[in-house]
Amino acid sequence: MSQAFRVAPALAALAIDREVHGSFPVVVTPRHPGVSLAASMEGRQSQLLAELERHGAVLLRGFGVEGIDGFAAVAASFGRPLLSYAFASTPRSAIGAGVYTSTEYPPHQHIPLHNEQSYASSWPMKIWFYCVTAAVEGGETPIADSRLVYQRIDRGLREAFSSRKLLYVRNYGTGFDLSWQEVFGTTDRSVVDAYCAARGIERTWKNDGELRTRQICQAVATHPTTGELVWFNQAHLFHVSNLEADVREALLEIGGEEGLPRNVYYGDGAPIEAAALAEIRGVLDEAKVAFPWNDGDVLMLDNMLAAHGRAPYRGKRHVAVAMAEPHGAE
Repeated sequence: MSQAFRVAPALAALAIDREVHGSFPVVVTPRHPGVSLAASMEGRQSQLLAELERHGAVLLRGFGVEGIDGFAAVAASFGRPLLSYAFASTPRSAIGAGVYTSTEYPPHQHIPLHNEQSYASSWPMKIWFYCVTAAVEGGETPIADSRLVYQRIDRGLREAFSSRKLLYVRNYGTGFDLSWQEVFGTTDRSVVDAYCAARGIERTWKNDGELRTRQICQAVATHPTTGELVWFNQAHLFHVSNLEADVREALLEIGGEEGLPRNVYYGDGAPIEAAALAEIRGVLDEAKVAFPWNDGDVLMLDNMLAAHGRAPYRGKRHVAVAMAEPHGAE
């Protein structure tokens, strides 16, 4: 639900707009348009991190980013090495040191709001998006405050999800999703075995050489710094009901429910009610904040405090992604 931008007071040499969409995201602009983002950031990372911790999202707009390398340098300037995209769930391509394309789904597809790798027991705490080229039409990266989502979901439902947790089931190499080689970044089964064993992921090597994994993960999480409860899972995205009806029917006919590329259940294996998923999707939609990308924008998210997605688009769109600061079970 888009709202208007309003100007607010300055912080040091940067102008900070705290009134965008009710301070979500906070918008940071330079005093002099086009100045180097990297240079403007020097010595101010702690101030921006404080804004991020408070609001969950910071949009850096109107700076000179100096390409993919400049973007990587800005993201790395917060003091943590940039992460590789391990245990992936969507296709991406590496385009720099620790920098990837955003999810490579066809332009007409909508990517629901989600927190990065919240289908796993470990995830990046920080994620940056850099708009190299904005789409001619659409292509926004909508965001939502995960604290607000948690608060708006019915208390009984969120308590059920929190206590029962979630079981994610994935079948790789079905032709409809990523192969295990792409997901784990290796062709060596022993590497996959070690990765899964270290993270409590149950794995089954099938007779055809393909892989099935099952993992119980959180539905609700507590932010390690703020102590706030956040809605933190991808049940609405992984569940079979997220597929288009014709695709869902075809996949079920081919391999049955057990052979679906991905699905999710309550942690005890029971199915998740359709009404529960409908409510979750409704709350996410109500909490959504969208704004048009400008070329050169950099959006910084606290991955636990803010969910993100992607709107369908027309024309060329190039958005790069970087992640840092791993958190959770390793």
